[in-house]
Amino acid sequence: MKKLAVVLFFTLSITNAQDIPKDKQLHFAAGILSSSVGYDYVYSKTKDRKKAFAAGILASLLAGVAKETYDSTQPNNIFDTKDLAATALGGLTLSITIDVGDLLKKKKKKNKKNKK
Repeated sequence: MKKLAVVLFFTLSITNAQDIPKDKQLHFAAGILSSSVGYDYVYSKTKDRKKAFAAGILASLLAGVAKETYDSTQPNNIFDTKDLAATALGGLTLSITIDVGDLLKKKKKKNKKNKK
């Protein structure tokens, strides 16, 4: 049942992806990029997944706020919270994906040890 829910979720997400403006897609990608840098840097220094998770999200938020603050200084432009949300969502998506991947690796490793 869980697999069906996941498949339906991604199917519906893909079909609605055409409605997302290119600008928001670029902000999402920037969130992923900034989050990966923040996550990787903190994890390489601390080896702490929780700190790295927080750093990834904070890095994407910082990038989004910096970009929107800069945009708001330009003529005929404002601080767009939807752009900030798209950037933060990209960071959150990457951080969750890495975190879940790490948990699955640990679980798989633990199962291999128990089988021996």
